[in-house]
Amino acid sequence: MPSAADEFALKRWAAHGYESDPASLGDTGSWLQLNERDLTDLEQPVLPDGFRFRTADEAGPEAAVRAHLDAWAPSAYTAESYQGVRQTAGYRGDLHILVEAPDGTMASSTIMWLDEANRTAEFEPVGTHPDYRRLGLARAMLLHGMHRARAAGATHMTVACLGAPGHPQARGLYYSVGFREFTRDAPLIKTRSSERRR
Repeated sequence: MPSAADEFALKRWAAHGYESDPASLGDTGSWLQLNERDLTDLEQPVLPDGFRFRTADEAGPEAAVRAHLDAWAPSAYTAESYQGVRQTAGYRGDLHILVEAPDGTMASSTIMWLDEANRTAEFEPVGTHPDYRRLGLARAMLLHGMHRARAAGATHMTVACLGAPGHPQARGLYYSVGFREFTRDAPLIKTRSSERRR
């Protein structure tokens, strides 16, 4: 599954009989779209009353794991899984953002991965507890995160989402904070007709 921006790879795959996969590219396909934006002209984040931003450094590992499990249930994520994430070279607890609800629930969370050499950062993953969706938490968290990424030296931000028309939610969220499509997966298959043509 090369990127649509990778013209060299696409030509090589085509030379080996691969062509676009129409099933994957349908309304409910599972291909990813990579979105980008620069970090100028950032809107200020606004949370509902009683909610506040936290970092994983502040909230601790248990809260970070619980936020992940609540957002992506069912999930096999564990404290050990998170320990592995924390040991990844690019992980920074101060760039792992959570939104805490008035009752103490970590209602939304995201990790930002900073590439200092290229001055870019990526949101991955981004999720919200089902009971706290449609409150603007993820939007505020992304804006807050971009301010923190800029303060850490980033000038550019990326985030991926499902790109097919049948999956508009995440794409709409990212567009609402200034992201736009940069490139997308180009799902390929080798069909019998393409094999016969060779």
